[in-house]
Amino acid sequence: MAAPNIAGVTGIIGKTSAVALTTSPQAVANNPVSSGKVLKVNTLYVSNVDGAANASVTVSYYSQDDIGGTATKIADAIVVPPNATLVVVSKEAPIYLEENRSIGALASANGDLEIVCSYEEIS
Repeated sequence: MAAPNIAGVTGIIGKTSAVALTTSPQAVANNPVSSGKVLKVNTLYVSNVDGAANASVTVSYYSQDDIGGTATKIADAIVVPPNATLVVVSKEAPIYLEENRSIGALASANGDLEIVCSYEEIS
């Protein structure tokens, strides 16, 4: 099934995911095959929880759910200073995830970055 027509919405559920990033890609928002939904990613924040060292983040849009398929960079190796937060996606420029699509992220160092994603599950 294709993504639902958002002009005829029957439900909108607000959700938030949070992930401590590692050097391997991890799913942040995932819309499985045949979900019958579209995800509207409103905000995506990356915080550097290391008090002393810079760390970089790469955030990608994946052509398959659960961070599979082709990765297209949304943010590529952006440096986040210690105790700082980077806004990658904002409400003013949301990203829509159709079925079988996902957003994933990885860090330059394990445990230095945490990511929070706020999205709406639209059906």
